[in-house]
Amino acid sequence: MPIEPVLNRIDAELPQSVERLKALLRIPSISTDPAYAADCDKAADWLVEDLRTIGFSVEKRATPGHPMVVAHSDGPGPHVLFYGHYDVQPVDPLELWDRDPFEPELEDTPKGRVIRGRGASDDKGQLMTFVEACRAWKAETGALPARVTIFFEGEEESGSPSLVPFMKENAAELASDIALICDTGLFGDATPGIVTMLRGLLGEEIVITGPSKDLHSGMYGGPAMNPIRVLAKIIAGLHDAQGRVTVPGFYDGVPELPDAIRAQWEALNFDAAAFLGEVGLSDPAGETDRSPLEMIWSRPTCEINGIKGGYTGEGFKTVLPSTASAKISFRLVGTQDPLKIRESFRAQVRAMLPPDCDVTFHDHGASAASQMAIDHPAFEKARKALSDEWPNPAAYVGSGGSIPVAGHFKRIVGTDAMLIGFAKDDDAIHSPNEKYDLESFHKGIRSWARILAALAE
Repeated sequence: MPIEPVLNRIDAELPQSVERLKALLRIPSISTDPAYAADCDKAADWLVEDLRTIGFSVEKRATPGHPMVVAHSDGPGPHVLFYGHYDVQPVDPLELWDRDPFEPELEDTPKGRVIRGRGASDDKGQLMTFVEACRAWKAETGALPARVTIFFEGEEESGSPSLVPFMKENAAELASDIALICDTGLFGDATPGIVTMLRGLLGEEIVITGPSKDLHSGMYGGPAMNPIRVLAKIIAGLHDAQGRVTVPGFYDGVPELPDAIRAQWEALNFDAAAFLGEVGLSDPAGETDRSPLEMIWSRPTCEINGIKGGYTGEGFKTVLPSTASAKISFRLVGTQDPLKIRESFRAQVRAMLPPDCDVTFHDHGASAASQMAIDHPAFEKARKALSDEWPNPAAYVGSGGSIPVAGHFKRIVGTDAMLIGFAKDDDAIHSPNEKYDLESFHKGIRSWARILAALAE
């Protein structure tokens, strides 16, 4: 069937779509705070009922944490699975919000109309773009153009502790020809992107211990080893003069960017000066032979996220501390092995310890990078469908962040994932006054309607 009648219905019923999104946004489904457990349950119930009205066979599935929502609808084409999450971040600090975070409204801004409220962009607005696309297809034609499974979780913002066990237990049911994930964004304001590479993440905390207690620097300064001095030397040694990470074997498994992808990225005309200028910077750091966009999307990093040691209160205290610590994260790409990097990093730190100092390590998670198989025919079909909807052609892009569920689909279920989203950089996700552009919501619905038609061809 031609796509135009479905798109026309989406346009005509946009006000009703917005009202449904606002109803979902009013539910404070904050997954990380036990005080909101009932609200997470309520959000799952809301989605179950809404999907049921469209004609999905749908269930709320219990987990040790917040429930999953799993829905199915038969169709004539390939089997696609759509993933999103209904939980949201806490709203603190509340005083920085211009309105109640859970009383969403449309607002006019200099850049256009937006839907303001916690979860508007991350991820309720995004997941509802797909639900509304399905609704329009069903209402206009009586059926979906493809077989569709919908999979919503309620713990993404709190580390997804129930996700992997649930996926393992239900792998056969969740298997599909392609998994669609809507938790990413546009490039700029008018260029849709299909994320083809996600960086992994390794977190390490190191604690250097020297003397058995804090010491007076006038009495012990000089002969006594200072743990902050040791820590500073270790941190300074993690990068060389060219910005490369010095951990042995760190670059094993780091691929070079394919020429075709490099050409697409160059065509995006990324303004590195403006990107850095927005945060008061001007000179790119990192690897000196790489562009800023490469560094964000396709290169691994080592960053120091926090340092603690000695006296940091008001005034001055001439103390030589007993301990000093740092939190260090590694963003990973390609086939870098986070566990091997962890052991290599720890060995490097131990080798740099002087006499009279010890080190303890605390790990904070380890996940490998995800690389999408863009030779899968669904990718080009989706890219063309997106290009037909937006002003600029869609591009295959990278992501500096980490979305572990994409890798879970491949490793656990055996399904390739395709990440498409319509958020904008100024959506203030995880921050006060979160918003989702009305255009992103509207064109997002139209985009998924087009993609479903393209995948069914």
